[in-house]
Amino acid sequence: MGAVPELISPRSPRVSAARRLGKRNFRGKERLFLAEGPQAVREAAGHRGDAGATLVELFTTVEAAERYADIVGAARDGGARVHLADEAVIADISTTVTPQGLVGVCRFLDKPFAEILAARPKLVAVLAHVRDPGNAGTVLRCADAAGADAVVFTDASVDLYNPKAVRASVGSHFHLPVAVGVPVEEAVTGLREAGVRVLAADGAGDRDLDDELDHGTMGTPTAWVFGNEAWGLPEETRALADEVVRVPIHGRAESLNLATAAAVCLYASARAQRTGNPR
Repeated sequence: MGAVPELISPRSPRVSAARRLGKRNFRGKERLFLAEGPQAVREAAGHRGDAGATLVELFTTVEAAERYADIVGAARDGGARVHLADEAVIADISTTVTPQGLVGVCRFLDKPFAEILAARPKLVAVLAHVRDPGNAGTVLRCADAAGADAVVFTDASVDLYNPKAVRASVGSHFHLPVAVGVPVEEAVTGLREAGVRVLAADGAGDRDLDDELDHGTMGTPTAWVFGNEAWGLPEETRALADEVVRVPIHGRAESLNLATAAAVCLYASARAQRTGNPR
């Protein structure tokens, strides 16, 4: 029989440090966050930021290390410290009810807002008052899927690194630039000065998304501003935008949820930009 692999102790300082990253104040202090599950850890292992490899530490059960040997190998090759752990340790670190055996500790990913503007983005999602981390992560995933150039989390929105937001993005945290903590007015002003048309998505908007598409006004660089799940965008935020646009409801549904509306808006812009509609 082979030797029994040595497992990290539940009392290890490394375990304690990783567990604390479930809380926002510790994440901010250490500038580290947790990525859980094979998809997120795979993306983290292949990502490099300004400070080097993004994945700095990986906790894995023996079973997960065997099942996802390619991910664990990529983590080691990238310089991450890999710790074998029993399921109780993984459950202690994890923020999910049913952990998948892999928990990574990652460096923060956010970029300065000025750097995003300097790249002359053509499609941006701005989360202006989004408080639910699952919705925030899903909108980030939608932006990634639509080919957006960047996402902006304003100072009125949830933490980008909330574990639920990271899970909901399914690895998209590692795919596109994200700025955090930007005041809404600064975000809108900066984007407009960079030549980006700013559209506020709101069910009570004066403009209709179908009309915008029919009139060929969607092909220019565009930022979509998305609001709170329950009450949408406040009047002062709507007033900052170039236009307030609603997604038309053709059936009997009362409304669309935030992530669905964001997907519709972002894909509409992406399609218009690809087909080269003039202003």
